[in-house]
Amino acid sequence: MAPASVLGSRLRSLGWQRTHQEEKPAIKQRVEQVLDPLSKALPKSPSEVSTTRVLLMQAGYRDPNHLTIYFGTRAVLALGALVVVLATGAGISSPMLLLAFPLGGYMLPRFMLKRMIKQRQTRMRLGLPDALDLLVICVEAGLGLDQALLRVGEDLRHAHEDLSDEFRLVNLELRAGKPRAEALRNLSERTGVADLKALVAVLIQTDRFGTSIAQALRVHSDSLRTERRQRAEEQAAKTTIKMVPVLVLFVFPSMFIVSLGPAAIQMIRFLLPELAR
Repeated sequence: MAPASVLGSRLRSLGWQRTHQEEKPAIKQRVEQVLDPLSKALPKSPSEVSTTRVLLMQAGYRDPNHLTIYFGTRAVLALGALVVVLATGAGISSPMLLLAFPLGGYMLPRFMLKRMIKQRQTRMRLGLPDALDLLVICVEAGLGLDQALLRVGEDLRHAHEDLSDEFRLVNLELRAGKPRAEALRNLSERTGVADLKALVAVLIQTDRFGTSIAQALRVHSDSLRTERRQRAEEQAAKTTIKMVPVLVLFVFPSMFIVSLGPAAIQMIRFLLPELAR
């Protein structure tokens, strides 16, 4: 098979190109056909479409049809919520429900999408130290940066699948002819992870000035571990403040009841006969 065919098949396997219609499951194809007119019926500005496409990419959905499915799902949930309110008659007694329920159904996919983005970014953030260690080992073993990214992506396929896909996409973009700086910037835009953006900045600067990649990766790995330790210390320091409402609302009342309850019962038993006289 020709190299271009291999590259195209790998890009399609990662969702970069639309597969043929006959390769799609029948159910998925029917769902897309139903959601397509609904998604087009929603008023959308070009900036909203661009922002949503970036969010879907950060969540790991790179197929162009995912944008149609997303907007179609928002329309279906909004219409479904409106139908439920009208069918139950709740909108007659409370007109605010006619606005609240459809608006909630319309905003629910955006909330779930941001939640998925946060979870994916957390997984990549946790897997980045392992990736940096493997990058340092590969570079010091004599591999170039492109080959090192490919090897790290293959080694992390089972442990950190999201990060592995992103590294393999960088390598595929490089093989497709994109400049290394542009491919690395695309990596930071696709993920939205601050630690990966810092790593991309280090790699671009190292490639531009011709300094040692292994030394730069070691320094960045040490700084990343320091930031992770500081972040953990910050979260530990916040624990005390977060425990105050729980203590005030749940623990302290129970302690007061247990400690002062018997004394209050004894006082009631002693004072009631005296007051009855």
